Amino acid sequence: MYKSKRYPAALTIAGSDSSGCAGIQADLKTFSAIGVFGTSVITSVTAQNTQEVRAIETLSPEIIRQQAETVLDDITIDTVKTGMLPTPAIIDTVAALIDRYRPATVIADPVMVATSGARLAAASITGAFREMLYPRITLITPNVPEAAALSGVSVRTEDDFHRAAEVLLGQGCRAVLIKGGHLASEVSTDWLFRQDRAPVSFTAPRIDTANLHGTGCTFASAIAACCALGMDLETAVRSAKTYVTSAIRLGSGIRTGRGHGPVNHFFEPKILTSVDYDCLSER
Repeated sequence: MYKSKRYPAALTIAGSDSSGCAGIQADLKTFSAIGVFGTSVITSVTAQNTQEVRAIETLSPEIIRQQAETVLDDITIDTVKTGMLPTPAIIDTVAALIDRYRPATVIADPVMVATSGARLAAASITGAFREMLYPRITLITPNVPEAAALSGVSVRTEDDFHRAAEVLLGQGCRAVLIKGGHLASEVSTDWLFRQDRAPVSFTAPRIDTANLHGTGCTFASAIAACCALGMDLETAVRSAKTYVTSAIRLGSGIRTGRGHGPVNHFFEPKILTSVDYDCLSER
């Protein structure tokens, strides 16, 4: 037995965005910027830019499973973040992987529609999320349209946030973060709901910019990275909110493409941290 060092590590299971603004690419940038080693499993390949999604090709559950097993059999993963899971069969595969490897934290961003408006997942995934993922995940991070689709509650007011969260918690979610960026207001307020705890809100000034492509992916990945660094869930959400707000603000005046550009992931990058581990305890 001997002691060595390793990096806190996160795994993203999501789709690829060829423009580099969202998806796997945004996730890995976020992990790196916060000082966490990033690994990935690609579920779909998209042909997209800042204006549109031109094509989507979904990978088979088998190659998704093999990607994940190959990483998880070798590298200690502290946190898993899921993004684009476009079919019930893929959601089933991810649920089986969670059961087998039992990661300490799973942050699920229920990606359904791209910033451009293109649908990225089958309508049937709502039931699959409820049946296969809710009992297995630490936190789900829907935006307003996603919260409405998953809960069946029209979300327009603060009271609606609470009603939608009550439905999702009642369906088996341990924690729900409903993001308020889609609502018209001077500030952006997100609400964290948990079983048997009072709701907590996180508010930041709204930034006037078109560069919001990948903000949902970035926020969820930032939460995952903060959890990998050992933060509790509420602290991780608060830190991630600060990070994504700064990334939006410091990327607001930069032109990338002709449509919805990315946030500035690397406004203040952190070096990779390291922690001790017992080499004999590794897989």
